[in-house]
Amino acid sequence: MPLDISAIKLDPAMLDLPWEVPLEEWPEKHLAALPRGISRHVVRFVRFQGAVIAIKEISEPLARREFQTLRNLRRLDLPTVEPLAVVSGRTDADGEPLDACLVTRHLKFSLPYRAVFSQRMRPDTARRTLDALAVLLVRLHLAGCFWGDVSLSNTLFRRDAGDFAAYLVDAETAELHPQLSPGQREHDLFVAHGNIAGELMDLEAAGALDEGEDPIEIANRIMHRYDLLWNELTGEERFERGDRWRVDERMRRLNNLGFDVDELEMTTDIDGAYIRIQPKVVDAGHASRRLMRLTGLDVEENQSRRLLNDLDSYRAATDRLEDDEELVAHDWLSRVYEPVTRTVPRELRSKLEPAELFHEILEHRWYLSERVQHDVDLVEAVQDYVATVLPQKPDEISILGVDTEEIPIRAQLAE
Repeated sequence: MPLDISAIKLDPAMLDLPWEVPLEEWPEKHLAALPRGISRHVVRFVRFQGAVIAIKEISEPLARREFQTLRNLRRLDLPTVEPLAVVSGRTDADGEPLDACLVTRHLKFSLPYRAVFSQRMRPDTARRTLDALAVLLVRLHLAGCFWGDVSLSNTLFRRDAGDFAAYLVDAETAELHPQLSPGQREHDLFVAHGNIAGELMDLEAAGALDEGEDPIEIANRIMHRYDLLWNELTGEERFERGDRWRVDERMRRLNNLGFDVDELEMTTDIDGAYIRIQPKVVDAGHASRRLMRLTGLDVEENQSRRLLNDLDSYRAATDRLEDDEELVAHDWLSRVYEPVTRTVPRELRSKLEPAELFHEILEHRWYLSERVQHDVDLVEAVQDYVATVLPQKPDEISILGVDTEEIPIRAQLAE
């Protein structure tokens, strides 16, 4: 039987790899020394055309099924490895048949969970790593993907330019449906809890889990985070155009769950708007870097997150979700942020630095809106804050050593 390579885009150099040799026996000169996770099949990382590919030896029907499943998942923009080819018709030197191989592109900067937990990590980073798995499972379920074998071993964790996310790496048992039933989701969660607890027990036995951490409790926590996130994301709400404060409240709840809101999708109709929020778990500094890129404001991480939430709400409220993000950010800076900080009387500007002042005004506006159950105008919120809250605060300039009056203000108050 001749060698058959089914590829999305065939590179002739793939024919030069030693397919006639069982994958477990491939020469070292072809292999890349990268950390591998636990797999029921033989998996090797191979140097190929200046890059690295992952090759898994598996039966042909399973290889072709997984190849197609991964392609479909990527069409849905879900975080998975990229399938490249299926190699079948392999025989050894004696003419004996060998299993087929599934070829995928190695995910740069990614690590299996054992490599992640073998490093010394801050507790917050470890929590975010596990949160990333909960986010991945929610995203798959929202897209109608039944995983079938949820585990840390079938996941890769990646840090890249500040992002922190989990990627599905093994789709042997995955199935795509128009929508998952409650029973399918519950089965995935049941399997996930057992697999994750078992894998963490292995880490505990190897001394790679922090002392005092309970594998069962950690698995329970991941399931709890999944439930919180699923309920928050699938709960439908309709907002009138004047209810921007409720959009802020929705993002606030996700922030309180520990998730940064990196994407905000809203569809509008005659009566109001339906909001669907897609979270992304990000590492420290993501918000401040994004705000700096969009507006030039260099502020602290929590302040950046709050300002970005307001920027995203501004995009939704002004029906500019399809506009270029940088253009909208420029308008928000000149029409919202700078006018608000400039509206504060000069004698009170030394109370707080501008970003903290703007944050507190947004907080004050939210509380006022919650109290009256409708949007309070920003100008009204500024006036009330300046009259009732700001005068009671100490001058922060004496602590910071910075004269806030020297900060340039480039925009006029928007009409």
